[in-house]
Amino acid sequence: MQQNDKPVLVYSTFPSAEVAEQVARELIERRLVACVNILPGMTSIYRWDGAINRDSEVVAIIKTRSQLAAKVMQEVAARHPYDNPALLVIEVADGGADYLKWLMTETARPD
Repeated sequence: MQQNDKPVLVYSTFPSAEVAEQVARELIERRLVACVNILPGMTSIYRWDGAINRDSEVVAIIKTRSQLAAKVMQEVAARHPYDNPALLVIEVADGGADYLKWLMTETARPD
């Protein structure tokens, strides 16, 4: 594994599990990500356009490699129903060697 190409997590939220799953399947089919965990039942409270809002959402934890993170965020944003989707890249400090190897194997090598 190259120093500048390590596993990362991309955190995002979606309005429903169905929307998150559709995006997840497309990313996995294109080998941009190895796995997406979709966690239902989240309540988000946030300020948007000057008003405090409360919505039900799902969390998506998207597992990929650092060299694909920008492309993953671009692809998620292009398919996302929100004007300004939550997209955060979280570096992975360490993990199970076999799991990290699988994650890197399942994602395409960037061009």
